[in-house]
Parts: sequence; structure tokens; C-alpha cells
Amino acid sequence: MSILPASPVKPLSLREYVLLMAALFSMVAFSIDSIMPALPEIAALLVPEDVNRAQLLISAFVIGAGAGQLIFGPLSDSIGRRWSLALGMALYMIAAFAALWAQSLEALLFWRFVQGAGAAGPRTCGMAMTRDLYEGRQMARVNSMAFTFFVLVPAIAPLIGQWVVLGFGWRHMFTTYILLAIVILTWFLLRQPETLPPDRRRPLSPRPTVKAFAIVMKSKVTLIYMGVITFAFAQLMAFISSAQQIFVDVLGAGTKFPIYFAVITIFSAASGLLNASLVMRIGMRRLAQAGFAVQTVLAGLTLIYWSFYMPQGETALIVFCLWATTLFFLNGLSFGNLNALAIQPLGHVAGTASAVIGAIPTMAAIAIAAPVGLAFNGTPLPLLTGVTICSGLALALMQLDRHNDH
Repeated sequence: MSILPASPVKPLSLREYVLLMAALFSMVAFSIDSIMPALPEIAALLVPEDVNRAQLLISAFVIGAGAGQLIFGPLSDSIGRRWSLALGMALYMIAAFAALWAQSLEALLFWRFVQGAGAAGPRTCGMAMTRDLYEGRQMARVNSMAFTFFVLVPAIAPLIGQWVVLGFGWRHMFTTYILLAIVILTWFLLRQPETLPPDRRRPLSPRPTVKAFAIVMKSKVTLIYMGVITFAFAQLMAFISSAQQIFVDVLGAGTKFPIYFAVITIFSAASGLLNASLVMRIGMRRLAQAGFAVQTVLAGLTLIYWSFYMPQGETALIVFCLWATTLFFLNGLSFGNLNALAIQPLGHVAGTASAVIGAIPTMAAIAIAAPVGLAFNGTPLPLLTGVTICSGLALALMQLDRHNDH
């Protein structure tokens, strides 16, 4: 007898499915954004001699999430989406419990890596389930609607993190992660049917997995959009890695930092709704391309302005918040479309494809974002430079797929 509840038979309504996908995708975002208010305390306790190293707790989690997708993608194609997702959640909770007791930054980094690997389960299986059920622009529409709700989670994540840190100490952030995982996993198991029937599953052995990986890597369209996703995610992770220090040390936001972060992300949530309404008429590629073009210009202009005028006080805070809102808003026009464009040709290996499309860009993005974060010099200039370059390169890459009418 299976230890999991029996798979429901009745499909979810579109509304509940979108909310569930948003919750699954939010596991990664919440685990990244909620720990930001804890970084100063962790740095003071574990690495007082080099406080910038505390940023690596974000990078370790994201690298783990990237690597974990290479496991959970083929696994979900073999044993189904429900079992794979449940195993990922279990690993996430075990790692969070171990991190709760870590006594050094190195131990904490290791368990954050493992926690990220576990979070790859819901992320990868969620993408694969959406590809099982939808395709093309309809898939991008579902992803965009999920993003609209999903963005509210990272909006409140730093506020929740600050509340936990101030009330209970930074270690109990990991208790919070365990409780969140229990709630989402229970909802998923009781409500979401299996989307991959046994006759469509692939054996879990090296040869089929390598074959599926080769199929993904031979798709020119997929490779182009994996590169674009890399630059899009790199600029977002560079912002998240630098945000706490910029808001607190440069802009003087203090304990109001989570509030500013929440306002920025909530205002940008409208991009998901806008994309969902426009994508069926305009197309995924055109919308994403427009987003990168606009962000290249805006980030470049903000970089020039900051370099020449070095604004201070309220002016600096307003300028930075306005620009940051455009970064999140324009990413909202891109991510759902980019993932749909990348996985579109690969429905027959959706699990492995979603893993590769998630894993390689994630790990490559951290290789770009981490140096940008560590380059923090008391100004936002390294971040603005990094975003300008990333958006420009993403836009250039998209020109290699000019004839795609999706």
C-alpha cells in the first residue's frame, strides 16, 4: 500500500490549479527572500570578519535548487509527478531541520544547498505538470497567472522573515520553512491528480535519461531560451543578493527594508496579469523581447544618473525603488514566456526538459550574480552595471530566434 494518499480523480479548477502552482513555485522564492533580514545576525555570529559572505546562503540555496532539478526531472518522468514532488518536499524539510542546529557558516551553507535541492522537487514537478496539461501560449498564460499570485509571496517573505528573526531568532526561520512545506504538501497530495499516467513514463536508468538529456540539448530553440533565462535570472539574483545591503547601508531604510521590498514586488505583480491578457494576441517572444529592451534602457539610464550625481537621502531611495519596480515588473513579462518557449518543443520529455531548463540556467546565473553581489562597494553601481549587461545580452540572444511566431 502506498504511503501517499490515493491520487484524486477529479481535475482541479483552473483557479485552484493556478493557486497551487503559485504555492509550489513560491517554495524557492520564499526560502530565498525570507532569509534576507536574518543575514546581518548570521554574519555577526558566524562570520564577523567578512559579513559579505553571509550572502552566500542565498547562492548556496539557489545552486542546490539548480542541481536538484537534474535529479527530480528524470525521477518525475519515471515514477510520476506526485511521488517525486513528495520526495523533494521531504528532503527540503530534513535539510531545514538540520540547518536549525548548524554551528558554522560552512555547515549552514551545506544544509542550505541540500534544502535548495529539495525545493527543486516542487519547482520541477510543477513545471512538468503544467506541460502535461497545457502547451504553447495557453501554457504561458497559466504560468503568467501563477506568477501574479506567486509574486505576492516574495513580497511578504522579508516581512515574515523580519518578524520571525525579531521575535524568535534567525534559527527559527528554518522552523517556518518546515511548517510551510507541510501545509503545501498536504494541499497538493489531497487535491492534485497525477498528470503522468504509467504508460507515458520512462525507465529510470542512465541510458533513457542521457537520451532525454541529449534531446533537450539538441534543440536550438531550447538552448537559445536557456541562455536568455540565464541572464534574466542572473539580474534578479544579483538584485536579491545586494538588496539588503543597498537598502540598509546605502539608502538608510533600516528595519523598513522589508516594507520597501514588499511594495516593489506588489506593484510589479500586475505584470503577470498584463502578460496573461496580452500573450494570446501578441505572443510570448515579442513580450519578452520588449521587456528586455526596456530594461536595458532603464538600467543603463539609472546607472549613468547614479554615476554622475550620486543621489543621497530621499532622492536616492525614490530613484532606486522606481527602477527596482521596473526590474521586477519587466521580469514578470518574461519568465513565464521564456520557460514556455524553452520547453515547447519537448513535451515528450517534459520532466527531464523542465529539469535541464531549470538547472543549467540557475547554476549559470549564480556564477554571474554572486560576483555582482560580492562586488558591493557602498553604492548600487555594481548591481546597475550587472543588470544593464544582462538585459542587453538577453535581448541580443533573442535575435537568434526572430522567426518564432509563438
